[in-house]
Parts: sequence; structure tokens; C-alpha cells
Amino acid sequence: MQWNFGDIIDAIVPVLPEGHLALVHGDREITWTEMSARSNNLARNLRANGAETGDKVGFYMRNRPEYSELLVACFRGRLTHVNVNYRYVADEVHYIFEDSDATVVVYGKEFRDNIEQLRPRLPNVKQWIEVGDGSLVDDRNLPEGILDYEALVSDGDGSNLDIERSGSDLLFLYTGGTTGMPKGVMWEHHNLRETQTMALRALGEVPETLDELKASLKETGPGQVYIPACPLMHGTGLFTAMGVLMNGGTIVTLEAASLNSSELWSTVERRGVEYMAIVGDAFAKPMLQELKDNPGTYDVSSVASIVSSGVMWSMEVKQEMLEYLPDECMLADSFGSSEAIGFGSSITMKDMPVKTAKFTTNEMCKVFDENDEEIPWGSETPGFIAFGGPIPLGYYKDEEKTAKTFKTINGHRYSIPGDYCLVSPEGELTLLGRGSVCINSAGEKIYPEEVEEALKLHNAIDDALVVGVPDEKWGQAVTAVVKTVEGNAFDEAELKLFCKGKLAAYKTPKHVFHGGPPFRAPNGKADYKSVTEFALAEIEKRA
Repeated sequence: MQWNFGDIIDAIVPVLPEGHLALVHGDREITWTEMSARSNNLARNLRANGAETGDKVGFYMRNRPEYSELLVACFRGRLTHVNVNYRYVADEVHYIFEDSDATVVVYGKEFRDNIEQLRPRLPNVKQWIEVGDGSLVDDRNLPEGILDYEALVSDGDGSNLDIERSGSDLLFLYTGGTTGMPKGVMWEHHNLRETQTMALRALGEVPETLDELKASLKETGPGQVYIPACPLMHGTGLFTAMGVLMNGGTIVTLEAASLNSSELWSTVERRGVEYMAIVGDAFAKPMLQELKDNPGTYDVSSVASIVSSGVMWSMEVKQEMLEYLPDECMLADSFGSSEAIGFGSSITMKDMPVKTAKFTTNEMCKVFDENDEEIPWGSETPGFIAFGGPIPLGYYKDEEKTAKTFKTINGHRYSIPGDYCLVSPEGELTLLGRGSVCINSAGEKIYPEEVEEALKLHNAIDDALVVGVPDEKWGQAVTAVVKTVEGNAFDEAELKLFCKGKLAAYKTPKHVFHGGPPFRAPNGKADYKSVTEFALAEIEKRA
């Protein structure tokens, strides 16, 4: 059979316990019965207002119940999710809406100013929908032409749509890459669902049909209570949340605009949270510090697992975290990307050794060199990890980039995002880093070229290179080395402020240095290696 997420939701709602919570945000609670009716109403109204099968819907909001509710509505209405990084400035948001051909945009009211700038520039968007505070009382003075989200979810009888869906229905995940602007990774429902169940098959039987899924939920009860501590607009938060939704679990979102560890642990205690998703030490360290500073304050006995993806979770933090969590709690690093899920995982529990940068991979993974020649497991020669299981169709409207990442080798199609590694004979995978200069800062992928071009817009800058240097908190810190136009002074603080006006704040260099080695070879190619060495030396001087 072909899986479709809308069909799964339709199937599981009737077998979930009465009053079971689907979405929680602070004191706000939405049951599965309520969420089902609201998402059906929303899907039906989006289509009644002109949205057609396959149309793209921009999700421009922070973590909140409406994100998951809208996602379910898109699944049921055969519309395509498009994630938007809410940290982007207006021009960056415009790029995502325009590149994705979005016809519907749903945004949080806090982003109204950006939306008002963008509306005249996006004539293909037919429905602009603002999310307020979850109330029908509209005291927000909505601009002309803006629809109220709560009105759309409340208008209707809540019944299921009379619609035939397909396993080929799409979900888009816009992601950073090694060069250029973000690209929309096109996931078909069936393949994405298969990636979610693939690892579970290795542990035992899993439901393979809708009837088996319903029977399983009746027997074992609904899924876990889950907090996405990381943003839902990134793959780690989105895909883990989808796994919870498809098992009838409960998604608990935090009210703070960024991670507040006190709120997180208080919510764990209050809601009996069993499962959390984070992105490496940028989340884990403040979470751990809160527990260390307030021993015995929080009841964390419900926590069964915490998963991190997008950037490595360090050995020391894992070991300390386990001291404060239940004995049976499992800490996991998941190695994957927007282009492939399932490269490997690393599981840590109490009294188990922690192996940083080492994962157990699987038979669907192979290693290839730059000429697409296979490197056998156990070889001392590093290569690029390739996943040959369920993978995306490619990148939206970018055949060239698709051909480079999604390759057919010896008659089999692989996803090869560019991660360099060694694999032992037993399948233990050691990451060696990216084979490119892409920067990974707290799970955010940042293209050096984009930051370089922003820096060079400053009239004092003649040339710039941007690299990622190791950073205890962020994994990698965005670091710039610049050359000034003759006669112009170097002002690090001014350049950082200038960048913040051009790019999302997380792309702004944390360090800016002046001078250094020659930036480029005679052919103009950037010498990132030498610039990185110079930057590291300068950082050491500041220490």
C-alpha cells in the first residue's frame, strides 16, 4: 500500500481515547477530536477559497499549536507544506515564498510588518492568513485582504473531506545546502512515512497497513507526550513531530520565543513529557545547566528519550545529563539530513560508553568516492555516505542540484548530501565532516557565499571570506575575514551590525578579523583552508 499522512490521520482519530490531547501550549489544550474537526474545516475552507491539489502553503510562525494543526490540514487537503525560517529578514522570506510558488501563506501576527512589506511583491499568493491568539474575538484590526485563521478553523461541521489522496502527495522542506540559496526538498508522503518506520522494523513488527495501525493503537494506546524544543520549521522538529502525530501522541509547544530551560523542565513535570527533540549542545547545555543549578526542583521521571539531530551532541554533556534523568532514559544522536533520513544513530544510556561522532549505520548505506566508485565498509579510505532507502524526488525547480545530490549509481538511486566518513566492517560510522565549506551553527546551515556577499555590500569592504570555526556552544561559529578598501578603517562592531540588517541574525559573523593570508588563488578560487587557520589563530589570541 501507499502511505498518505492525511489517510493516517483520518484512520486513527476514531480509535483514540475520548478527550485525549493532541496539542498543548501553556494553558491552552486542544483534544484530538477538536483538532480533527478544526483541521478538516481549515482544509475544506482553503480549497473553497481556491487552493488546489498540490498548491504550496507557506508556514511562517514559531512553535505553536497552529503549526501542527495547519500541517494536518495540508495533509488532509492535499496541499504542500513549505517551511519558512522565522529568523529570516523580509527579503529572505520573499525568496522562499517566490521560489516555492506559494499560493497560500499562514503567518503569526508578530510577523505582520514583514508580510505587509511582501504582499505587493507576491501576486501569486491568493490567500494571506494571520494566526492570532487562538480566539475568535478579533481585536487585531486585520489589514484588508487578510483572513483570520481562527475563523477558518471554526467555520464548518468538522467532517472528513471526501477526497482521494495519493502516496505521491508532497511535503516541501526548505533547507540550507553547501552553496547558493535554500532549496525545497520534495518528499513524497509514502517515502517519508517509510523512513519513519524503517528503523522500527529492525526492532520488531510494525503496522504495515491502516487497519494494523488502528489495531495497534487500540491495543497499546496513543503515542508519546512530546516537546519539540527545537523549531518545527526545521527538519528535526518537523519530522519528529510528524512521527508523534501519526501515532496519536501529544505535541506540547513552549511559549517562550527561544529556549527557556526553566519553562521546558517545568512543562516536562506538568505535562508528563516522555520525549523531546533538540539540536545539539546549543540546546542541551542550557537544559543541563538548569538542572545543575536547581537540583531536585523538577520532576523529570516521565522522560524516556531525548533525540538530537542536525549537529553533534557532545559526550561530556550527555554523560552529565544522564545523571539527572531516569535510569532507563535514552539519549540519541540521529544522523540524517533534509535529503535523507536514516544514515545512522548513536544511542546512549547510563553505564554505556558514549562515542562522539560515531553511529551505527545500516545496509541501506554505502560509501562512494568522488568518482562514484564504491568504498567497502572497513576500508581506511574515507568517502561520502550515501543512502539508498526511501529518498526525496529532488530539489524543487533545480535539476542541476538534484543531479549532484541524488545520483543513480549501478542502477540504484542514492541521496548523497556530502558528509565525509569512514565505516568500519561492523557498520560503525565515523563522521569526518562535510566535504564542502557549509557551516553548521546550532543546526542551522549557513552558506559562506551568502554572508560574504552581504559583507561586500559595505562600502569599506573589498573582499571577504566566511568560514565555520569550532565553538563550544554552537558547534561552529560563523567567522569572517575581510580586506578593506584602501583608506578605509576596519570596525568589527559596525560590520556585525551591517550584516544584521541584511541577513538573519544567526548568519551574522560572531567574529570578524581583518587581514590574514591571500584570500584567493590566481584563478580566483577561495582559499578557505588558509583563512580558517588564520581565524583560529586570531581567536586563540583573544582567549
